[in-house]
Amino acid sequence: MTPRNDDAHLPAGGPGTPDAESAPAARLTRRGLIRWTGTAGLAAAGASLLPGTVQSAQAAPLPAAAPGTAATVPLVPDFDPIRPPSVPLAVRSPYLSTWLNADVGAGHWANFWTGRTTAITGLLRVDGTNYLFLGNPSVPDHTISRGAVQRALDVTATRSRFVLEAGGAELTLTFLSPVEPADLRRQSVPMSYILADVRSGDGKAHDVALYFDISGEWASGDSGTKIGWKQQDLSGAGASLTTLSFAADSPQVLRENGDMAAWGTVVFSATKRSGLSWQISADTAARAAALDGTALSNSADTRQPRAINDSWPVFAFRFDLGTVRATTSAVLSVGHVREPAVSYLGEQLPPLWKSYWSSWQDMAAFFHGDAAAAQQRTAALDRKVRQDATAAGGEKYAALCALALRQAYAGTELVSRNGKPWAFLKEISSDGNVSTIDVTYPAMPVFLYLDPEYLALILQPLFDYPENGGWPKEFAEHDLGSSYPNATGHNDGNEEDMPVEESANMLLMTAGYLARTGSSSAKSFATAHYAILKKWADYLVANALDPGYQNQTDDFTGFIAHSANLALKGILAIGAMGRIATAAGNSADAASYTATAKSYIAQWVDKAQDTGGDHLKLAYDQPGTWSLKYNGYPDALLGLGLVPKSVAQEEADWYLSQVNQFGIPLDLRHSYTKGDWEMWTAAWLHGHPVSGYLVSALYDFVNSSPSRVPFTDWYDTAADTQNGFQARPVVGGIFALVSLRK
Repeated sequence: MTPRNDDAHLPAGGPGTPDAESAPAARLTRRGLIRWTGTAGLAAAGASLLPGTVQSAQAAPLPAAAPGTAATVPLVPDFDPIRPPSVPLAVRSPYLSTWLNADVGAGHWANFWTGRTTAITGLLRVDGTNYLFLGNPSVPDHTISRGAVQRALDVTATRSRFVLEAGGAELTLTFLSPVEPADLRRQSVPMSYILADVRSGDGKAHDVALYFDISGEWASGDSGTKIGWKQQDLSGAGASLTTLSFAADSPQVLRENGDMAAWGTVVFSATKRSGLSWQISADTAARAAALDGTALSNSADTRQPRAINDSWPVFAFRFDLGTVRATTSAVLSVGHVREPAVSYLGEQLPPLWKSYWSSWQDMAAFFHGDAAAAQQRTAALDRKVRQDATAAGGEKYAALCALALRQAYAGTELVSRNGKPWAFLKEISSDGNVSTIDVTYPAMPVFLYLDPEYLALILQPLFDYPENGGWPKEFAEHDLGSSYPNATGHNDGNEEDMPVEESANMLLMTAGYLARTGSSSAKSFATAHYAILKKWADYLVANALDPGYQNQTDDFTGFIAHSANLALKGILAIGAMGRIATAAGNSADAASYTATAKSYIAQWVDKAQDTGGDHLKLAYDQPGTWSLKYNGYPDALLGLGLVPKSVAQEEADWYLSQVNQFGIPLDLRHSYTKGDWEMWTAAWLHGHPVSGYLVSALYDFVNSSPSRVPFTDWYDTAADTQNGFQARPVVGGIFALVSLRK
């Protein structure tokens, strides 16, 4: 998980702006500012971007209240149940991952998780007056006279919902990225909904139109890439829709550019309804038409292919909603479809959705026809997550789970291999590896909680490679390939070895799955992979009690010898092998591994105990040190009962003496920690006051950090800032507490 530091992570440009417009304010130019009128409007739009001005976006004065609305408005919107450091918008897969790194949509571009602009513009026209609610467009010779007032931002497990007011109308804008446990067909769809509901907010009738566009930047990490496009009318599954699609003119299959896919098609669709019009053109042309209050041209620019930054082509829809009093709705979707999805040992694998639909057009039609049902299903899931998480750890914990769910699932994607489903995971924002075991492992709790069979699909390629693909070593591999989406393996043995770490991770994940699936599935799975699991367990028997100088998942801290935390993981994994052997019907092995784990844990307590007798050491040979023993969580998860209660109590008491404002450091060497491990520790020590502290501290970090990036897992517990990593699926570890509920 070594941090990357390359140009791919530098912010890119936006339509109508020079490259780097989404970079920090000091590098922005006035070209990207909206042409607001009035002093208050200018301040709201971009006072912080003016030369020599430093001003908080939250502190910027809002425009005066529009006629028919309340005269007093809050300086900041209400956030329920948390203020996201970055708001998930379309977050569905490693390549459909668009966020808003701000509290409000007006005056800010949406971004890919790297920070590259993936522009979305939203305009609301009420009784002839235009209001911006999303994006930061510049339209020469046109004035956007007002910004919609954002009253609230609500975040659930599957949606981000903005409540806005403008000119007496109320707009509820919802970005819904479904998570579909136990439904592989729907989970395989790489698309997200954008739902707009408009009603009168003052009891009066209003003439209303809505405008949305997305930019060509969604198609590539390089704005110099040439793209081509088309419009299609689609129907099926009870839906009729208009689709605007675009793709790189010279796709580079199975390659990335700035972590974005260099092949595939962006699909932007709207369900047909009266008053719908569309246009593919330069950004300024489409937006000018919308600002003039006219229908779009229902035509596509013929000058294609052309570079994304050549007159910035956008893909636009306008909904003339007519006279509005009661709620009137518009449904859109955005997706990124690729064929093939990944390669595995040289074999190109199709996305799993191809097993259900012959084309992405059929899939898009199904997705729109399923919109109403999807809203009901995901609302039920949202309630389940909120209720279960609140019961497990309180309201703040439920807020963290709500923010983490989409990000965790979006780091994975479903494919088909030989007619059977597999799932791959991208190590987002660190090494970019394929299905890294020690990234899958911290994400495990969310899958055990919601859909254990999905975890099994993620594990399948991790087993297939050492069983059939040529992995040469006696311990488990670190990953399936150095660079997503190509699982090229490491048959030469040249990889980032983590011998005890990854072998233990595989055993513990397998035991977690077996404990939560049916007995027949458990026996089948354990039997199918028993030989390789036993090989890894035997490696741990020889090496886990006192690990040598090895790398481990927190590799940014460096190699370590005699690690107490790594030894704990290995010992618990030996105990987990006893459970695996039982599931496979090998009672003799079960007894042997269980006995070994019990013997080792007693020795571990003695070796790890600090000379002061009040806590455990970082490493056996380092008296006076300490570290967070988050690897105790599997003991609680699997009910192994190996770690003595007195030791857990001792550690919990010690941790409370080492707290910083925003959490407990990983160890005494640094003030940083990892949010997933904080929640693993909270789960291991549930019932102790330190558990509640860890939840509250992580909530406070997420809710207040000035680091405006998708949920980071590596942050400083004193400074309240990101230390590294963002948008990673490891936030599935936030679900550790709720995963303990049967």
